[in-house]
Order: sequence, then structure tokens, then C-alpha cells
Amino acid sequence: MPKFQNQNGKITDLVSFYSLPSSVMGHTTHKTIFAAYLYYYVAGSVSVKQLINDALILANQEKFDVFNALDLMHNEKVFVDLKFGKGDGNLQYYLYNWKCADMNANQIGLVLQ
Repeated sequence: MPKFQNQNGKITDLVSFYSLPSSVMGHTTHKTIFAAYLYYYVAGSVSVKQLINDALILANQEKFDVFNALDLMHNEKVFVDLKFGKGDGNLQYYLYNWKCADMNANQIGLVLQ
């Protein structure tokens, strides 16, 4: 969702997320978990924390069950402040033609296309 600055109509902030529903097996009531995944954001006039908090509110309004995000770059502090639960840490990406030593999450930036 873009945020427009009132004076000149330019976009100052942007946050996006995508939907990836998962089937629930063997449950009588719940058949699907609706997960939102943080995709792309740019915080220009507000903090990253405020922007991601706004994304959480929007996802809740759209009836998502869970909101997922990767702790890449310097997101970890924001996620702690917003009370994100830490996952199992076993996400694996195969990046073609890359050879490098192991890196910490705060050293990685990844553009998903």
C-alpha cells in the first residue's frame, strides 16, 4: 500500500505482502491457513517499524491468519519490537552461480522477482 505525501502527491512510503495459503490436513473445522508474506517495503516518511506495523494491520483486516517475514538486512530489531515469533530458521534458498562463505541474516539482502 503506498502512502502519499499530502503536499505534492508523491509516494513517500510503500509496503507490500503476498498471499500463500496452505492446506490443513485432517482438521474438521479449519481447511486452510491464510499466510501473508512481507514482500517489499520502502520507509521514507515513517520508520520501518511503523510501516511493518501498518502492514500487520492491513493483513489482519484482510483476514490473514499469520504474517511471515524474513529477518534479512536489519529487520531483526523491528521484528522483536513488533513481537514476531522466531521460526525454525530452516529456510533454504538456492541461488544460482553463487559461491561464498556462510553469512548471518543481517548481512543478506535478497530481491524476490
